[in-house]
Amino acid sequence: MKMQILSTIKIVGTTFIFSAIIMFLMKKVALHIGAVDIPREEEEHRHIHSITTPKLGAVGIFLSFLFGYMLFGEQSIRMNSILIGSFIIILTSIVDDIKPVKNTYRFLVYILSASIIVFYGGILLNNITAFGFSIDFGILSYPITILFIVACTNIINLIDGLDGLSGGICSIFYITIGIIGFFQGRFGSLVMTITLIMLGSTLGFLLHNFHPAKIFAGDGTTFEGFIIAVISLLEFKGPALISFFVPVLILGIPILDTLFAIIRRLLKGQPPFQADKKHLHHQLLGMNFSQTVTVLIIYGINILFAAAALVFTLVNPQIGQILIIIIFILVVWFVLHTTIISDNNPARLKKIEKKLGLKK
Repeated sequence: MKMQILSTIKIVGTTFIFSAIIMFLMKKVALHIGAVDIPREEEEHRHIHSITTPKLGAVGIFLSFLFGYMLFGEQSIRMNSILIGSFIIILTSIVDDIKPVKNTYRFLVYILSASIIVFYGGILLNNITAFGFSIDFGILSYPITILFIVACTNIINLIDGLDGLSGGICSIFYITIGIIGFFQGRFGSLVMTITLIMLGSTLGFLLHNFHPAKIFAGDGTTFEGFIIAVISLLEFKGPALISFFVPVLILGIPILDTLFAIIRRLLKGQPPFQADKKHLHHQLLGMNFSQTVTVLIIYGINILFAAAALVFTLVNPQIGQILIIIIFILVVWFVLHTTIISDNNPARLKKIEKKLGLKK
């Protein structure tokens, strides 16, 4: 136990230091090649900041991930597929941070990277088991796994709207998975090694990204989503963890926020992935919370999901189910009292627009 704790500190600490240091280089590189986020006045612009900020933070996370793998990882077909898929995604993100890439091309890249994981790495979502029910996908495992990876790849990118938001949510995910793996005796497995490396790498980035951010992740948040998808598929399946239900539960906030966004836009007859300013963090900003407080509130909500996952997995499934039901009720209440899905609350909508500077 003591050796495992020391090894955990070693992996997380090493990658954290490397990531925190390399971010200084990433800032200079981003400024040199023009990979910067310039404040814009368009209503659909989702970021809320007032100064030009370098991107490529996710590239620093990726480099820290590679550094951690060289020190603590072991070569395997699975790991090779993860490295190849990650490289393709991060390369695309660099191009997109300099000059936006069409969504169609990006989507094809995500499918390619996911296919490498599935067909070369042999990492598949064969079945789902939860609450006494089990579904075996059979031959459909291939397209379903690819779809799952592509969805996760996008999901973190869609919620990345405030300083420190995506980095904090990802860190909570890695910490929760790490705790579960630790108590289930999975230390030293591929999934635990990747999780700990990504935790240190992401925390090093978060040091520079928390408000006021000195660097943004850029489109490279897709790399974080890609790795989270892989972690959710690796090892964490079967009766011990009720299939991949628990990793998905930990991602409750980004999943629900994305789901609400898609429903909201479809109800308006808009493309499901068209940017707007009705996300969860926009709703909280419209309630007169500051950026920092808004991010901390979302951290807190995400920690509730993570706590439910921990209780469900390590303590008592029945108690975990009760916590999940309580969280669900709170989510329903929030939906009914905000404009996150519908604009049926004109007073709230005007307040949000005024807060965000959309209307004077």
